[in-house]
Amino acid sequence: MSIAIHQIHPVFAGEVTGIDLRQPPSKDEIAAIHDGMDRYAVLVFHDQRLTDDEQIAFSRHLGELELAVGGTLQKPEEKRLKLELADASNLDRDNNLFGRTDRNRMYALGNRLWHSDSSFRPIPAKYSLLSARVLPSAGGNTEFADMRAAYDSLDAAMKAEIEGLVCEHSLGHSRTQIGFADISEDERRMFGSARQLLVRTHPRTGRKSLFLSAHGGAIVGWEIPEARDLLRHLTEHATQRQFVYAHVWRANDLVIWDNRQTMHRVCRFDDTKEPRDMRRTTIAGDGPTIATPA
Repeated sequence: MSIAIHQIHPVFAGEVTGIDLRQPPSKDEIAAIHDGMDRYAVLVFHDQRLTDDEQIAFSRHLGELELAVGGTLQKPEEKRLKLELADASNLDRDNNLFGRTDRNRMYALGNRLWHSDSSFRPIPAKYSLLSARVLPSAGGNTEFADMRAAYDSLDAAMKAEIEGLVCEHSLGHSRTQIGFADISEDERRMFGSARQLLVRTHPRTGRKSLFLSAHGGAIVGWEIPEARDLLRHLTEHATQRQFVYAHVWRANDLVIWDNRQTMHRVCRFDDTKEPRDMRRTTIAGDGPTIATPA
């Protein structure tokens, strides 16, 4: 059986059949996935019972891995997963639920804001691959917004206004939005910050898209209130229902999304009562969005 991709949303997102990700993929299969990502931006693979090592091995066929360092409050020795995997769960090192007031839980609530993975790094992420191992009985879906379609629907005046604008991204800004200020100076330095173009052009398709994220809190050369007003306006525009695909997870789903062309967020669930064990590998970006990264 060969790979087939069926579009599952009017604007984007595809469901992939005809491949077992536990087996070494062929060159044609990898090419089909890259082509599918260019077209659909989000690809859904059902019934992929991956181990951590199998997820890592498959991910490496798509590009160089971005290690899960510097993006959380946890030190490497406090993590329950390998550094090749970002832990998108509500579990501590001993697989217990985080307590309601745990700093790690408070920090992770920022993932419920619309964002693009690693936009706070000088070289932002390319793909993210999220594997669903254990799911709560209700909630915890992931929503994706197509930033290409959102850009296309802007009027000519807005496209002209935002062309060439550069935004400043940081983890500190996204956490400030949820009222999480318990961040030390050492942690802020570890998080770092980066400047990113507000409008990106896809290197293979040439299609333009908005590059928005909860991490983006300023525009170079603008006063903060004016910058945040524009970014809020664009985010509200880009996350209208017609641009959003809501993925209802099944156990053993793997979903790949292109951070250059989408935003995403996790939806609410009762994370103090049930585990949601999700494990993400991240494909590193090809380069900065501007010639001189911050």
